[in-house]
Amino acid sequence: MKTSLGKHHIARYTVLGAIILLLSCKTENNQIRTSAEPVAYSLNGKPLFPPQESEASRHVKDSLLHIAEINYKLDSNGLDNIIWYGRRLAYLSQYPKALAIYTRGLKRFPNSPELLRHRGHRNITVRKFNEAIEDLTKAADFIRNRPVQVEPDGIPNRINMPLSSLQFNIWYHLGLACYLKGEYEKAAVAYDSCMRYSTNPDLLCATTDWYYMTLMRAGKTKKASDLLEVITPGLEVIENDGYLQRLLMYKGLVSPDALIRFDQITEENELTVVTQGYGVAFFLETQGDAEKADVIRDRILNTSYWSAFGYIAAEADKYGKRRK
Repeated sequence: MKTSLGKHHIARYTVLGAIILLLSCKTENNQIRTSAEPVAYSLNGKPLFPPQESEASRHVKDSLLHIAEINYKLDSNGLDNIIWYGRRLAYLSQYPKALAIYTRGLKRFPNSPELLRHRGHRNITVRKFNEAIEDLTKAADFIRNRPVQVEPDGIPNRINMPLSSLQFNIWYHLGLACYLKGEYEKAAVAYDSCMRYSTNPDLLCATTDWYYMTLMRAGKTKKASDLLEVITPGLEVIENDGYLQRLLMYKGLVSPDALIRFDQITEENELTVVTQGYGVAFFLETQGDAEKADVIRDRILNTSYWSAFGYIAAEADKYGKRRK
C-alpha cells in the first residue's frame, strides 16, 4: 500500500521498526501485559480484556503500530494511513480506538468500502451485529462496479502472499454478522455473493463452511449437502486447513474425535478448541447430540480467545439464540 511518508521518512521508520523488532527478539523474559480496562463485552455482559501474550510478541505488534501511528500523524487524511492505523490498533485488541479511527476516517471518506469493511469486521468483534450489518451492507453497495481489489494482509501467511480481496471480505463478514443474528436468509444471500470471490481453496473452504452451517440452520439441507461436492481431501490450503477439516467432517470423511480431543488440550493448543470446536459442536447438534454440543460450546467459552469467530458464534448460540 502507498504511504504518506516521504522517502527519507520511510527509510527512517522502516529502520526504526526493524531495530525495535530485533530488540524484541532479544527479550530475556516472557512477561505478560494485560489491560486494566475492558475493550468489549460478551453477549451476556461479561467484560472482555485483551488476551495475554508474551512480551516479545507484544513488542513486535507495538513496533508496527508505532510506524502506522507516525504515518497517520503525518497525514491523517490519507486513506491508507487511516486503514493501517486502525488495523494495527485492532491487532493489539484496542478495538474501541480502532473503531474510533475508522469512524473518524469515514467522515473524510464516507463512501469508502475499505473503511466500512474494517469497521464492520470490528463491530462483529465487539458484538455490535446491527452496526456491522449496516456498515457491510453499505460497503457491498459501493463495490458493485469496482474491479476485484486484492487486500493486503496485516499478518502475512506462510507464503507471504495475500489470498483475499476487498470484495470477498465484505461479503464474508456480512454473511457472518447475519448468521450471528440468526438471519439465515440474509446470511445465505451474502455467502452466495461471497462464493463469486472465493477464487482459491482457502477462500472456498472458509466460505463453504459458514455457508453450509447457514443453510443447515435454515433447513435447506439438500442445498447445504450440494456445497460439499467440490470439497475433497486433496485441496491445497495455505491458511484454512481448519475449515477444510471441518468440511470433510460434515461429509463423513473425518471423525469429530480427529479434530478435537479434550483429553489432549493444553494451554499451548487451546486455540484448537475454538478453531475446530465450534464446527464439531455444530456437527454433533445436526446429528442429534445437542447435549455434547453444548458441552463443547461451554468449553470454547472458557478459553480466552473471545475475538475468534467460533467463540462469538458459540456465544450467540448460548445467549439468547442470537440476540436482535
